[in-house]
Amino acid sequence: MKKAKKILLLVLCAALLVSASVMGTLAYLTSTTDTVQNTFTVGKVVITMDEAKVDEYGVPVNPEVRVINNGYKLIPGHTYTKDPTIHVEEGSEPCYVFVKVTSTVGTTIIDVDSLLRAHGWTHLDGNIWYQVDAVDARTTVQNVVVFDKFTISKDATAATLASVPGSLIEVTAYAIQKDGFNNAAEAWNAANFS
Repeated sequence: MKKAKKILLLVLCAALLVSASVMGTLAYLTSTTDTVQNTFTVGKVVITMDEAKVDEYGVPVNPEVRVINNGYKLIPGHTYTKDPTIHVEEGSEPCYVFVKVTSTVGTTIIDVDSLLRAHGWTHLDGNIWYQVDAVDARTTVQNVVVFDKFTISKDATAATLASVPGSLIEVTAYAIQKDGFNNAAEAWNAANFS
């Protein structure tokens, strides 16, 4: 009996030892994650427009000086510098660029449509024109030249020119984000500029 008690005690001690070792190594499987923090900023599209300062004969006065208004003396056959340039500011989202060109000079004196086509503009509707490819200025300013000069028709007479005093060519620039639109026309229609 003593031997049986001893054996039972040894078996119990062994069982206790096994239980203690299992309990000592028992651990829960756990995991932690990093915290994700998102910062949101609002995208932007910023444009400006100017042109070279010229004298009344369209000769640049100072190449570094840019203005928003010039005056011209019209002479048949004469070519004038006029370089309205749209600046899509650095940090702007990719965008479609449009111009509205209003001319009261008359197509027989200055063919504005030909000027725009020659500089890669596509006619949209009325006096609205656009660049087919979006402009990406996320990392640097992008300049889009509307046209660089115009020439008065050689066929324009003094009487024709005299009939248009105070005439003007007015260029207004627009930019609309590219994201969310399939093409420039869709962007223009959605923006609903008045």
